Amino acid sequence: MGGHRDMAPYRRPLAIALTAGAAVLVAGALIAYRWGGSDGGLVVLNEVHAHFVAMGWLALVSLIAAALLGARRPYTRVALTLPVAVLGIPIMTIFTMLSLLAGGQERSESLEAPGREDRRLVVEEGSAMIDPLWFVYVHQGEGLWERRWAVGYFNGDAEDNELREAVWTAPDRIRLTTSGGVVEEVTITADGRPDRTVSAG
Repeated sequence: MGGHRDMAPYRRPLAIALTAGAAVLVAGALIAYRWGGSDGGLVVLNEVHAHFVAMGWLALVSLIAAALLGARRPYTRVALTLPVAVLGIPIMTIFTMLSLLAGGQERSESLEAPGREDRRLVVEEGSAMIDPLWFVYVHQGEGLWERRWAVGYFNGDAEDNELREAVWTAPDRIRLTTSGGVVEEVTITADGRPDRTVSAG
Protein backbone atom coordinates (compact mmCIF):
# COMPACT_ATOMS: atom_id res chain seq x y z
CA MET A 1 0.00 0.00 0.00
CA GLY A 2 2.78 2.40 0.93
CA GLY A 3 4.51 1.73 -2.39
CA HIS A 4 1.28 2.46 -4.22
CA ARG A 5 0.75 5.77 -2.41
CA ASP A 6 4.31 7.07 -2.60
CA MET A 7 5.67 8.64 -5.75
CA ALA A 8 8.84 7.39 -7.36
CA PRO A 9 11.68 9.56 -6.05
CA TYR A 10 12.53 10.98 -9.48
CA ARG A 11 9.01 12.12 -10.38
CA ARG A 12 8.69 15.28 -8.32
CA PRO A 13 12.14 16.72 -9.22
CA LEU A 14 11.42 15.95 -12.87
CA ALA A 15 8.01 17.64 -12.62
CA ILE A 16 9.65 20.73 -11.11
CA ALA A 17 12.28 20.75 -13.85
CA LEU A 18 9.61 20.49 -16.55
CA THR A 19 7.60 23.32 -14.99
CA ALA A 20 10.70 25.49 -14.81
CA GLY A 21 11.51 24.66 -18.42
CA ALA A 22 8.02 25.67 -19.52
CA ALA A 23 8.34 28.94 -17.60
CA VAL A 24 11.67 29.67 -19.29
CA LEU A 25 10.18 28.99 -22.73
CA VAL A 26 7.19 31.25 -22.10
CA ALA A 27 9.39 34.01 -20.65
CA GLY A 28 11.78 33.71 -23.59
CA ALA A 29 8.92 33.99 -26.10
CA LEU A 30 7.50 37.06 -24.32
CA ILE A 31 10.90 38.76 -24.10
CA ALA A 32 11.54 38.03 -27.79
CA TYR A 33 8.12 39.44 -28.71
CA ARG A 34 8.75 42.60 -26.69
CA TRP A 35 12.36 43.32 -27.67
CA GLY A 36 12.89 41.36 -30.89
CA GLY A 37 10.75 43.21 -33.43
CA SER A 38 11.80 44.89 -36.65
CA ASP A 39 11.59 48.40 -35.18
CA GLY A 40 14.91 48.57 -33.40
CA GLY A 41 14.66 45.10 -31.92
CA LEU A 42 17.64 42.92 -31.11
CA VAL A 43 18.43 40.52 -33.96
CA VAL A 44 19.18 37.62 -31.61
CA LEU A 45 15.74 37.98 -30.00
CA ASN A 46 14.13 38.22 -33.42
CA GLU A 47 15.65 34.83 -34.20
CA VAL A 48 14.12 33.46 -30.99
CA HIS A 49 10.74 34.94 -31.91
CA ALA A 50 10.86 33.09 -35.22
CA HIS A 51 10.55 29.84 -33.22
CA PHE A 52 7.56 31.06 -31.20
CA VAL A 53 5.25 28.20 -32.27
CA ALA A 54 7.76 25.45 -31.48
CA MET A 55 8.48 27.05 -28.11
CA GLY A 56 4.75 27.19 -27.37
CA TRP A 57 4.23 23.51 -28.13
CA LEU A 58 7.26 22.54 -26.02
CA ALA A 59 5.97 24.62 -23.09
CA LEU A 60 2.51 23.05 -23.38
CA VAL A 61 3.85 19.50 -23.47
CA SER A 62 6.17 20.26 -20.55
CA LEU A 63 3.30 21.57 -18.41
CA ILE A 64 1.13 18.55 -19.13
CA ALA A 65 3.98 16.16 -18.39
CA ALA A 66 4.80 18.04 -15.18
CA ALA A 67 1.19 17.71 -13.99
CA LEU A 68 1.10 13.99 -14.80
CA LEU A 69 4.37 13.37 -12.98
CA GLY A 70 3.88 15.73 -10.05
CA ALA A 71 0.34 14.86 -8.94
CA ARG A 72 -0.13 11.87 -6.64
CA ARG A 73 -3.78 11.05 -7.28
CA PRO A 74 -5.36 10.26 -10.67
CA TYR A 75 -8.21 12.75 -10.28
CA THR A 76 -5.71 15.48 -9.38
CA ARG A 77 -3.80 14.73 -12.57
CA VAL A 78 -6.98 15.02 -14.60
CA ALA A 79 -7.95 18.26 -12.84
CA LEU A 80 -4.55 19.77 -13.64
CA THR A 81 -3.97 18.51 -17.17
CA LEU A 82 -7.48 18.80 -18.63
CA PRO A 83 -7.78 22.63 -18.46
CA VAL A 84 -4.23 23.06 -19.79
CA ALA A 85 -4.89 20.69 -22.69
CA VAL A 86 -8.39 22.04 -23.47
CA LEU A 87 -7.14 25.63 -23.59
CA GLY A 88 -3.60 25.14 -24.81
CA ILE A 89 -4.03 22.70 -27.69
CA PRO A 90 -6.65 24.73 -29.65
CA ILE A 91 -4.72 27.97 -29.10
CA MET A 92 -1.44 26.47 -30.28
CA THR A 93 -3.20 24.83 -33.23
CA ILE A 94 -4.49 28.23 -34.33
CA PHE A 95 -1.02 29.79 -33.96
CA THR A 96 0.46 26.91 -35.96
CA MET A 97 -2.04 27.36 -38.80
CA LEU A 98 -1.47 31.13 -38.88
CA SER A 99 2.27 30.55 -38.97
CA LEU A 100 1.94 28.13 -41.87
CA LEU A 101 -0.28 30.53 -43.80
CA ALA A 102 2.09 33.43 -43.20
CA GLY A 103 5.07 31.38 -44.33
CA GLY A 104 8.62 31.93 -43.20
CA GLN A 105 11.27 34.41 -44.23
CA GLU A 106 14.64 33.42 -45.64
CA ARG A 107 17.59 35.74 -46.00
CA SER A 108 18.49 36.20 -49.64
CA GLU A 109 20.95 39.08 -49.46
CA SER A 110 23.21 40.77 -46.90
CA LEU A 111 25.27 43.79 -47.95
CA GLU A 112 27.71 45.62 -45.70
CA ALA A 113 27.45 49.41 -45.85
CA PRO A 114 30.41 51.03 -47.62
CA GLY A 115 33.06 51.92 -45.07
CA ARG A 116 31.06 50.50 -42.14
CA GLU A 117 31.47 47.01 -40.74
CA ASP A 118 28.71 47.52 -38.18
CA ARG A 119 25.88 48.26 -40.63
CA ARG A 120 24.27 45.85 -43.12
CA LEU A 121 21.41 45.88 -45.59
CA VAL A 122 19.45 42.63 -45.28
CA VAL A 123 16.82 41.34 -47.71
CA GLU A 124 14.57 38.45 -46.72
CA GLU A 125 12.09 36.66 -48.97
CA GLY A 126 8.81 34.99 -48.06
CA SER A 127 5.36 34.37 -49.46
CA ALA A 128 1.70 35.05 -48.79
CA MET A 129 -0.11 32.09 -50.35
CA ILE A 130 1.12 32.43 -53.96
CA ASP A 131 2.42 36.00 -53.80
CA PRO A 132 6.17 36.50 -53.29
CA LEU A 133 7.20 38.94 -50.55
CA TRP A 134 10.37 40.90 -49.88
CA PHE A 135 11.34 42.42 -46.54
CA VAL A 136 14.22 44.90 -46.38
CA TYR A 137 15.99 45.69 -43.10
CA VAL A 138 18.97 47.59 -41.81
CA HIS A 139 21.05 45.83 -39.16
CA GLN A 140 23.35 47.94 -37.02
CA GLY A 141 25.72 46.83 -34.29
CA GLU A 142 27.54 43.59 -33.61
CA GLY A 143 27.04 40.42 -31.61
CA LEU A 144 24.22 40.32 -29.06
CA TRP A 145 23.59 44.08 -29.43
CA GLU A 146 22.91 44.02 -33.16
CA ARG A 147 19.57 45.72 -33.90
CA ARG A 148 17.29 45.74 -36.93
CA TRP A 149 14.94 48.29 -38.46
CA ALA A 150 12.42 47.80 -41.23
CA VAL A 151 13.26 49.72 -44.41
CA GLY A 152 10.81 48.30 -46.94
CA TYR A 153 8.08 45.78 -47.66
CA PHE A 154 7.22 44.59 -51.18
CA ASN A 155 4.29 42.36 -52.12
CA GLY A 156 4.59 40.76 -55.55
CA ASP A 157 0.81 40.49 -56.03
CA ALA A 158 1.52 42.58 -59.12
CA GLU A 159 4.74 42.15 -61.08
CA ASP A 160 5.50 45.88 -60.96
CA ASN A 161 5.63 45.75 -57.16
CA GLU A 162 8.38 43.14 -57.00
CA LEU A 163 11.71 44.21 -55.51
CA ARG A 164 14.33 44.24 -58.25
CA GLU A 165 17.25 45.85 -56.42
CA ALA A 166 18.26 46.97 -52.93
CA VAL A 167 21.68 48.63 -52.69
CA TRP A 168 23.72 51.10 -50.71
CA THR A 169 24.45 54.37 -52.50
CA ALA A 170 26.28 55.79 -49.46
CA PRO A 171 27.05 54.64 -45.89
CA ASP A 172 23.77 56.26 -44.80
CA ARG A 173 21.57 55.91 -47.89
CA ILE A 174 19.75 52.98 -49.51
CA ARG A 175 18.16 52.81 -52.95
CA LEU A 176 15.23 50.44 -53.54
CA THR A 177 14.00 49.72 -57.05
CA THR A 178 10.88 47.81 -58.09
CA SER A 179 10.36 45.84 -61.27
CA GLY A 180 7.99 48.59 -62.37
CA GLY A 181 10.85 51.09 -62.30
CA VAL A 182 9.88 52.96 -59.13
CA VAL A 183 12.97 54.14 -57.26
CA GLU A 184 12.88 54.99 -53.55
CA GLU A 185 15.72 56.52 -51.52
CA VAL A 186 15.88 55.94 -47.76
CA THR A 187 18.25 57.77 -45.43
CA ILE A 188 19.67 55.95 -42.39
CA THR A 189 20.23 57.97 -39.22
CA ALA A 190 23.28 57.66 -36.97
CA ASP A 191 21.65 55.02 -34.75
CA GLY A 192 20.63 52.88 -37.75
CA ARG A 193 16.99 53.97 -37.96
CA PRO A 194 15.59 54.66 -41.47
CA ASP A 195 13.89 58.03 -41.98
CA ARG A 196 10.89 56.19 -43.47
CA THR A 197 9.60 52.76 -44.43
CA VAL A 198 8.79 52.05 -48.07
CA SER A 199 5.99 49.71 -49.14
CA ALA A 200 4.65 48.47 -52.47
CA GLY A 201 1.69 46.17 -52.99
